Amino acid sequence: MVERWIAPLNAGDAERAWDLFVERYRGLIFGAIRHYTGEPDDVMDVFARVCEAFRENDFARLRRCAAHAEPTRPLSTWLVVVVHNLTIDWFRHRDGRSRLSSVVATLPPLQQRIFEYVFLDQCSHVEAYELVCSRDGASLSFGEFLKQLTATYTVATGGRRGRISAELAAPPPDDIDRSADPAQLVEQQTLLARALETLPPEDRLAVQLYVIDEVPAEEVARALGLANAKTVYNRVYRALAVVRASLEQAGIRSGDL
Repeated sequence: MVERWIAPLNAGDAERAWDLFVERYRGLIFGAIRHYTGEPDDVMDVFARVCEAFRENDFARLRRCAAHAEPTRPLSTWLVVVVHNLTIDWFRHRDGRSRLSSVVATLPPLQQRIFEYVFLDQCSHVEAYELVCSRDGASLSFGEFLKQLTATYTVATGGRRGRISAELAAPPPDDIDRSADPAQLVEQQTLLARALETLPPEDRLAVQLYVIDEVPAEEVARALGLANAKTVYNRVYRALAVVRASLEQAGIRSGDL
């Protein structure tokens, strides 16, 4: 579809371009915001912030948006990423860690501690297990800990509140390739996270342990109650195949990440 708002923008009529842009993408912007909150007041406040952000510095974001308009690549994908970041920034500025702490109250005591270590303190799963045992005096195997961890993730990342909690807990990446297009990198990271979220909890945990935390397959098998290391390999590779297929549908190849 022809982006009618780009011509007046290039002609120097930014206000006219903005009006056409909002008319074209209002529904998409509201939809992206409602992915994280259904509260009408919050939705309108975030929408106002998005509009303000696009108009700042002589419509700098709107001009960047125009630069991403390509016939072979939907502009909506890039726009959703921008709205996503602005939405999370708005909630982080308003709520910060207080929103995360409110989630803790809904969890049993042991899961509260796991939540604090993993979500608030950004510990790895192995580090969180060691702290639960050494600092909190819990007596449980790593497999038992993983069951509690899975239950914690289910509550903490479920629904709109959980999406915000997970996003607020995530620290900004410190290993970004500065020579690459930041918007494209964020888009790829967002799509990867969403693809992982589609996996069943045990598959996602297997990928986390074996691929990200680099726990040996034999230990992952014992922790998850699987038959052997080969079962772990099969489960992880099938899960990664699902993630890969999802990313390829979005136009991202393995070499892009």
